Amino acid sequence: MSFNDLLSKAREYLPPEKITVIESAYHFAMKAHEGQLRKSGEPYLEHPLHVATTLAELQLDSSSLAAALLHDVPEDCAIPNTEIQEKFGPEIAKLVDGVTKLGKVSWRARKDITRREDSAIRPEQAENLRKMLLAMAVDLRVVFIKLADRLHNMLTLDALSPEKRRTIAQETMEVYAPLAHRLGIWELKWQLEDLSFRYLDPRRYHQIEKLVATGGDEREGFIKQALQTLRSELDAAGLKAEIYGRPKHIFSIQQKIEKYAEMGKDFDDIHDLLALRVLVDSVSDCYVALGVVHNLWRPLPDQFDDYIANPKPNGYQSLHTTVMYMGITPLEIQIRTHQMHSVAEFGVAAHWRYKEGEKKGIHVEERLSWLRQLVEWHRELSGAEEFLESVKTDIFIDQVFVYTPKGDIKDLPKGATPLDFAFRIHTNLGHRCVGAKVNGRLVSLNHQLSNGDMVEILTSKTSKGPSRDWLNPVLGYVKTSDAMQKIRQWFKKQERTENIERGREMLEKMSKQLGLKSTERERLSKLFKYETLDDFYANIGYGSITTPQIVQRLVLQQQQPKITVAAPPKQPTSAVKIEGVENLLTRLAECCHPLPGDRIVGYITRNRGVTIHRTDCHNVVLETEKDRLVNAEWGDTRASYPVKILIQSADRVGLVRDVTTLVADEKININSVSSASNGDGTASTFLTLETENLSQLNRILTKIESIREVISATRVNDGVPPKEAQTDSAASK
Repeated sequence: MSFNDLLSKAREYLPPEKITVIESAYHFAMKAHEGQLRKSGEPYLEHPLHVATTLAELQLDSSSLAAALLHDVPEDCAIPNTEIQEKFGPEIAKLVDGVTKLGKVSWRARKDITRREDSAIRPEQAENLRKMLLAMAVDLRVVFIKLADRLHNMLTLDALSPEKRRTIAQETMEVYAPLAHRLGIWELKWQLEDLSFRYLDPRRYHQIEKLVATGGDEREGFIKQALQTLRSELDAAGLKAEIYGRPKHIFSIQQKIEKYAEMGKDFDDIHDLLALRVLVDSVSDCYVALGVVHNLWRPLPDQFDDYIANPKPNGYQSLHTTVMYMGITPLEIQIRTHQMHSVAEFGVAAHWRYKEGEKKGIHVEERLSWLRQLVEWHRELSGAEEFLESVKTDIFIDQVFVYTPKGDIKDLPKGATPLDFAFRIHTNLGHRCVGAKVNGRLVSLNHQLSNGDMVEILTSKTSKGPSRDWLNPVLGYVKTSDAMQKIRQWFKKQERTENIERGREMLEKMSKQLGLKSTERERLSKLFKYETLDDFYANIGYGSITTPQIVQRLVLQQQQPKITVAAPPKQPTSAVKIEGVENLLTRLAECCHPLPGDRIVGYITRNRGVTIHRTDCHNVVLETEKDRLVNAEWGDTRASYPVKILIQSADRVGLVRDVTTLVADEKININSVSSASNGDGTASTFLTLETENLSQLNRILTKIESIREVISATRVNDGVPPKEAQTDSAASK
């Protein structure tokens, strides 16, 4: 990367006087970084130069490019930001200061998220991410620079140790790639995802790379021929269009493979490995081009999306259709205007493209409504963790699009329920909700919505308001922080006397469950910083304080002689944390044998601490005292856990030997083995294995199923009701 490359890109859209600022910043940075080398061995100046060039490709303004060149000067060269302000002015100095502060943000990624599993934000991450998001609200260019900075760091990750590579890759996948997605910057998003995936799961990354390469020449031939055919048809229709092949990226293919595997399909069924993109001048031309495509090739049913009429939350617009090319090969085609393409590639950054004397795009404010909501949350929520939980669920999580009965589209976080939908429409609709229909069928209020659902909310004029069960995270009635806040506010507005009495009753019940002495309640209220017991009771009464929060506060204070809790007998502790708190006495349930990787929940026992169950455990599903359930998560899981598996196979000699040999080769201990003939030519073999986590278990089950004449290898779901029983139970409710 050379400075001339940067100047060449910048001169394509910036006037000469703006280029002067960039040149001054480059020479200042070159002198400041003189003699410094990166861990990769290259001159340090290569890094800020690459960051600035990435931003020039996004066509950001000169202040952004100058700040990118200078962003490491205060931190690595001991040059105060005041000196940058004196030489380059307050705007550039402010951007440099913002990037410097974000550079000090540290992350401790909790688990492997290459599969996009939902994960709670750690308390130690909360304040740091809060600062980052609020910096976005002040000036998004700070985050553009930070994203470009992270991209170059990922490109040069090989110079670091394997442990650091994985840590940086995981926080990139968890924080920076979703942030680029939410800002609509596809050009950065896909690169961050692919690079992260490469270091998080290198074996799988290279497998997919080979799959894509296999038959690549044939696919290129298909694309070339399809492109020529379509261009001829569009020319015949008098439509001016730019057409080119669209590459599919490694991590997006991995996501497709996982999705298709759940449907019983394989790699060859993925349609959009073959894809064309068509760029036209106007919206009307988009629909004309769509008609040409559908007249030329037969469209596949249920493979059409109109994101022009219904844009995605990050502003993305395009027509997507999949057709059968030559009647045998699925081919995806995207149709959009040149302006839509600019927004699709560069997202919000497209509105910072420099145009002398012009204002930013008129739709910027509309597209950043989520950012305004973020600022409102900052005003309303005092705790960093509560603020971050709102951000995680309502901003960083994948979206689903659902319809009102009138056909209006609403976007909600993935996993949202009819109650979330009701509160999104109107607060009173949520408060009066008594039921819901999805696609004309009655569903429970904690039913998870899917893309394209039509949702109808059933209300009652006699409804007394929301239920307290709606706030219980284990029951899953609401997903969005917006709905939770509105429910809490409703209870807060109820009569104070009623809340005090209800809170007193609830605390008495909690005290019995936790072994808390009644004489210690006033001191407990002081832990929550309430002046009087009545204030404490009132907050419990309207749901601001819950059993898990009380457990957490007690654990944090257990080393101090302020609160006396009945001491349960000592038991071996498991690698589990309750509500982010360590060192709380826990034990794994023997009914369902949870493994790291299973979704788990804690049950507060009367004298044996907290028992950890799988969330689908029969004992949890049937538990009537739901307020004794608390959120739990896996912590340090460097241990082995017993799990029972069942192998169904042909009744043949040597099967048990083959299985035990395979398990031994995987360095997994076997606690017990038993086998019995079923009398129909098949046999059932039970093994109890010592496994580290769910991922290892699934891997060994897959390998066992590859053994000759093995029909299936499954985990024995002790404590988990069979599907038939679950269905009957759901129907009865």
